[in-house]
Amino acid sequence: MDNKIKIGGIAAVCAAIVVGVLVMVQPADQTSDPFIAVEVGPVNAQGFRDASFQIVPEMLAVIYRAFAEVEEEQIYDSLAEVSAGEALETLYLERVGAMAGGGLDEADQELHAMELAGLSSRQDGTTFNMNVTWRVVGTVGHATHMHIRGNTYAADLTISPVDGVWRMTSFDLTDVDRTDNGVMMAAE
Repeated sequence: MDNKIKIGGIAAVCAAIVVGVLVMVQPADQTSDPFIAVEVGPVNAQGFRDASFQIVPEMLAVIYRAFAEVEEEQIYDSLAEVSAGEALETLYLERVGAMAGGGLDEADQELHAMELAGLSSRQDGTTFNMNVTWRVVGTVGHATHMHIRGNTYAADLTISPVDGVWRMTSFDLTDVDRTDNGVMMAAE
């Protein structure tokens, strides 16, 4: 009987060791790891989901500030704060393409106000697939005149952690509503 207890005890200890080793080699649950979110600081996936209505407009504001830059390096570096991969390439090429034809000597746009009009999200671990709608009011300049614009945009975004920071990894503009375009003014 003592041998049965010893064998059963040894088997239990071995099973406990195997379970312990398996637990140690399992990848960490990244949904609980915090990543830096612009203007918010470190948040895990739950925190990102809960504060996405605050974080996403801040990310968009960084993009608008980058689009107000005139030096390509400044544009790229600013966009890289909140985007990576495909989204960074898409946004950067969008801005540089707008500058084709000689570039800009000074900023040609200024964001006055932005508001989130809608946000829906699907989460897959630490990746968020979002449909976002936002409104902006700003001034856009051209060679001889300026427009005050109030546009509404919609985009499909993918946001996930890249290098410890929540970043847009996909940016697909799906709609632009320019019905509240504003008025044209002479440039000063």
